[in-house]
Amino acid sequence: MEERPETELISIPATPPVSTPEIQTPSGQRSPRPMSKEGGKSSTAWTPSSFISPRFLSPIGTPMKRVLINMKGYLEEVGHLTKLNPQDAWLPITESRNGNAHYAAFHNLNAGVGFQALVLPVAFSFLGWSWGIVSLTIAYFWQLYTLWILVQLHEAVPGKRYNRYVELAQAAFGERLGVWLALFPTVYLSAGTATALILIGGETMKLFFELVCGSLCTSNPLTTVEWYLVFTSLCIVLSQLPNLNSIAGLSLIGAVTAIFYSTMVWVLSVSQPRPPNIAYEPVPLPSFSASLFSFLNALGIIAFAFRGHNLVLEIQSTMPSTFKHPAHVPMWKGAKVAYFFIAMCLFPVAIGGFWAYGNLMPSGGILNALFAFHSHDISRGLLALTFLLVVFSCLSGFQIYSMPVFDSFEASYTSRTNRPCSVWVRSGFRVVYGFINFFIGVALPFLASLAGLLGGLTLPVTFAYPCFMWVLIKKPAKYSFNWYFNWTLGWLGIAFSLAFSIGGIWSMVNSGLKLKFFKPN
Repeated sequence: MEERPETELISIPATPPVSTPEIQTPSGQRSPRPMSKEGGKSSTAWTPSSFISPRFLSPIGTPMKRVLINMKGYLEEVGHLTKLNPQDAWLPITESRNGNAHYAAFHNLNAGVGFQALVLPVAFSFLGWSWGIVSLTIAYFWQLYTLWILVQLHEAVPGKRYNRYVELAQAAFGERLGVWLALFPTVYLSAGTATALILIGGETMKLFFELVCGSLCTSNPLTTVEWYLVFTSLCIVLSQLPNLNSIAGLSLIGAVTAIFYSTMVWVLSVSQPRPPNIAYEPVPLPSFSASLFSFLNALGIIAFAFRGHNLVLEIQSTMPSTFKHPAHVPMWKGAKVAYFFIAMCLFPVAIGGFWAYGNLMPSGGILNALFAFHSHDISRGLLALTFLLVVFSCLSGFQIYSMPVFDSFEASYTSRTNRPCSVWVRSGFRVVYGFINFFIGVALPFLASLAGLLGGLTLPVTFAYPCFMWVLIKKPAKYSFNWYFNWTLGWLGIAFSLAFSIGGIWSMVNSGLKLKFFKPN
């Protein structure tokens, strides 16, 4: 009698991580498909694995059960494939999808903390304690909510990943209107921030060099414009890293240095004796209109402190996503860690700086005040270390804010040629972009001083558009709390954007509130 061969186990190969969940709850968990009731009986919608139920598996032997369980997992993946654009494999934002929660934390922290934190005490000097703390707290939690919205909307439509902010705006507002609404503020946030970082980084390199060299550097020192050029050259060298995931190490350096210099400036400020005649009332101005517009400009400065939402979808698109392991889970974990540290940087700088200098705060911010009031009390080594940390932070920030612009350049090239950029073409794009920012910075050296105006112009990207996108894509029940809440936040964001922009323009023209970065006398 012939022996029957043992049953072979068939293993189904795992599907590449290119799928996306169909239904998500606000907590990030997958929810079952909705039940439909027909004739008083509830029935579950069919899925590729719905025929493999526990009742069906119970009478089957163990080997066959394992085969069917493997098949069930395979069908769960295959049944929810994401349609990928082949061009994405050629572009710097999406060519590498091996990101994780750690990378998300590094990138968000690098994008969220920067030079704009140093001018927060200036806003407090026009707002006072109550309005300053309340407005900073509201802005923090408001932008944290809109950050959660963007993370959830990344894969809001089954089979589609919105890898860029403009793509999500087009899905919500329409192809043409989405481009008009989102393209200018996102490009301005990326390119404008990069130009401002060149100005700040170049000036800080000059100050660091003068502090380190002392009297030895007085014979033939470089001019400020020449230091801009040196800083731009360093940025161009670092920009040759190919994609967003490849700069995770730079983002880590930028995040760590930003935390350190933010902590150093407020600790050094509060540890020194406060200046005489200090007061904590808002800066007195000659007329009601001057006070009103300065108040609005100060709110714009606070709004500008919370930037980086134009990079959220781009960061999330670097992560793999499957039905079982969607990308929004590690992204939200990393973002929560990043924004905890962002709060630990922004709030102490704003509150500690205002406590230390009150309404005597110079328009350049807390670093300017530290030099003006305590330059003889603090060692040159500590000041030089602070400047060096600022330089490292600016170099890292330039890379992550420039990546969307690099992506747009290469997307235009690949769509016309139907082939990826060569190393020389990619390098050429980045060299040209770096020097364009350099020339803009030289021609408009006051660009870094427009914190209030920039906060007003770019405020919708952070505070308004995500709320509108949630209503238009998720479509909550009309007149429900969710519907009213998001529409209200969105239109408030638009109104604040207009008011803060007007306040920023008026303050620059009439009050001379030009927030120049630290420049000693």
